[in-house]
Amino acid sequence: MGMCYACGMKLEETLDDLSRRALREALSLSEDAPALLRPTQDPRFGDYQLNGAMALAKSLKRPPREIASALVTRLTDDPAVAKAEVAGPGFVNLTLDDAWLAARLAEDLRDHEADGVHPVAAPETIVVDFSSPNIAKQMHVGHLRSTILGDSLVRLLRQVGHRVIGDNHLGDWGTQFGLLIVGMREWGDEAKLVSEPVDELERVYKLGKARAKEDEAFAESARAELAKLQSGDPDNLALWKHFVAATRKTLDAIYERLDVTFDEWLGESAYDDMLPGVVAALREKGLAREDDGALCVFWGELPDAPPKLKKSKAPFIVQKRDGAFLYSTTDIATILYRRDHFEADRSIYVVGAPQAFHFQQLFALAELMGVTMRLEHVGFGAILGDEGKVLRTSEGKAVRLADLLDEAEERSLKRIEEARAEGTLRIAEEDVKAAARAIGIGAVKYTDLAQNRLSDYRFDWDRMISFKGNAAPYLQYNYARVRSIFEKAELDFETFEATPQLVEPLERSLGLRLARFGDVVHRAAEVAEPHVVAEHLYELARSFSAFYKEHTILGAEGETRASRLALTALTGRQLRRGLGLLGVDVIERM
Repeated sequence: MGMCYACGMKLEETLDDLSRRALREALSLSEDAPALLRPTQDPRFGDYQLNGAMALAKSLKRPPREIASALVTRLTDDPAVAKAEVAGPGFVNLTLDDAWLAARLAEDLRDHEADGVHPVAAPETIVVDFSSPNIAKQMHVGHLRSTILGDSLVRLLRQVGHRVIGDNHLGDWGTQFGLLIVGMREWGDEAKLVSEPVDELERVYKLGKARAKEDEAFAESARAELAKLQSGDPDNLALWKHFVAATRKTLDAIYERLDVTFDEWLGESAYDDMLPGVVAALREKGLAREDDGALCVFWGELPDAPPKLKKSKAPFIVQKRDGAFLYSTTDIATILYRRDHFEADRSIYVVGAPQAFHFQQLFALAELMGVTMRLEHVGFGAILGDEGKVLRTSEGKAVRLADLLDEAEERSLKRIEEARAEGTLRIAEEDVKAAARAIGIGAVKYTDLAQNRLSDYRFDWDRMISFKGNAAPYLQYNYARVRSIFEKAELDFETFEATPQLVEPLERSLGLRLARFGDVVHRAAEVAEPHVVAEHLYELARSFSAFYKEHTILGAEGETRASRLALTALTGRQLRRGLGLLGVDVIERM
């Protein structure tokens, strides 16, 4: 009944398959039964626990310990299992065979392409919609989570074998452009539009917005210019393109610093021609009707609407009474485009948690329109300041993302210089600037991604830029330590291969954690939870540190030396790949 590791199954997938078949054969079942496998919390009780016997007891009308005993008898025949024991009312504690586990680790070490992260059996085409700032506005701290969370999801989903399209759905169409067109003609400074484009556009927009509230004639002229723009007026289109191009320069600079790229930049304007067709389709399908001149979806009137939405009295508006479209209309068009143009199986929206109700309505309406593509809202919480409120400047303004990244690099540089003076960091003078950038921006990204994304978290510079504890610099330092070991050994880190021997307890605990990397990456990708990877990396670094302090590596001899170097190499490879999946750079020497 031995399992084939070469078939490319994840560790838990292998063990789950083994346990399901063992249950079926031990109990003469007609089909596999759920094994309910999970890692144990205490290594004294083995590596994994199986709860399947407890679940089967009622349906089979047999005592759970009796079922568990039959399962144990079957499991102990497999080379993957060193020990299987019945515990408690009918749990099974499973301890893996050291030689079997070591063979898996050796396979992972030979897998230079993916470090043991095997591709999914059925790859999908997935669009990830993330970042999505507005044209003519600065990116601020509120854009940080969508940007780096979305980027990490793109990396994770690609790593497990999906075809992924990262799309920056810019806010580049709408009411603000009428105000900007009129405002630029009245107050605009062309020189500043070149030197400080977004600052100038924001200044003009604020002036225009304030004037429109007091001056109806001005507001009407802005609406008229917007209508001309949306109907294709050459002069207004030229101005709009100028605004977009000027903003893109600023956005590109931010994305370059964050090492974030997109496959598409399909903003709201890309779907403008589709909007009349969307409205017509909603009318034809009887999903929307006019109310006081506006076209609305009334959930309570739709028999197939989700029960939760049927209780909603507020309509989902898709066209204003003046004929203008809303971003709800654009969002529907976007879904249809992604389905038809990209032939996407899934579309993921990385947008703050407060927008959950909008997406609930949007996805329900898409389903009623016949869309079968899987639609997911990946929400997230807020970044808080010292007082537990949304992070802002001392003047109460939103923190500009560029300023936050500047401060991250400055604080990182200061910490590096202090550590160099103390002799605790060995970074060459010519590498300090690059290291400050990698450590500072990496600290910002890792701190964010290490949180459960739905939780708010407090921004703490001292905790973020630390070479101790759960922080990016600590992980970067451990990676650099691995590279230093191989440099001293005069061995090629990139090509080193050997089979580890899991003899000592700290060797085995490190090996078991290394073996779980593939499961962790797949789980993070599937449930859109990068913090699962961050947790693995932190625990891996801690496990490696304990192993490093207890056991000599380069001073060992023969097979023991090769074994410990194998564990060290795989640790370094997983730290590098795992941090890369979070968008965090490693540093070769520290």
